[in-house]
Amino acid sequence: MVNAAGVRGGRPGHHGPERLAAKISAYERLYRHVPAVVGRPRPGSELPVEEWQRRYPVFPRVLLVLDGTGPTGIDNRISALHAGAKFAHIDFLRGVPMLAAPLNDLLRNGPSAPIWRPVTNPGQQVSWTDSLRG
Repeated sequence: MVNAAGVRGGRPGHHGPERLAAKISAYERLYRHVPAVVGRPRPGSELPVEEWQRRYPVFPRVLLVLDGTGPTGIDNRISALHAGAKFAHIDFLRGVPMLAAPLNDLLRNGPSAPIWRPVTNPGQQVSWTDSLRG
């Protein structure tokens, strides 16, 4: 199993809950992006694949580090992420774990601690390496 993750942080207070939730659809667009073929495909040429598949065996987990607000603000952002996940296709959500954790918890407990909250099940806390695909 490949343990790969893309960590996303932002400037404190830069992304409100709604803007943060919109990131889910942006990651889904990246997941599904297939470059356009210019001209006619040559016989025997490879079919186009999602851009990320050229470099990685699996799409990395998305780890969102939340900062710039207190515990209530963190909860609001995680709730917004959960609401945003409801608009994503199920195959994307199953294939790409998306987890969020407060920066304070990350600094206090370390990145491997079960501090990460899946955006599809924010009541649960897991280690980022234990987040399962599918």
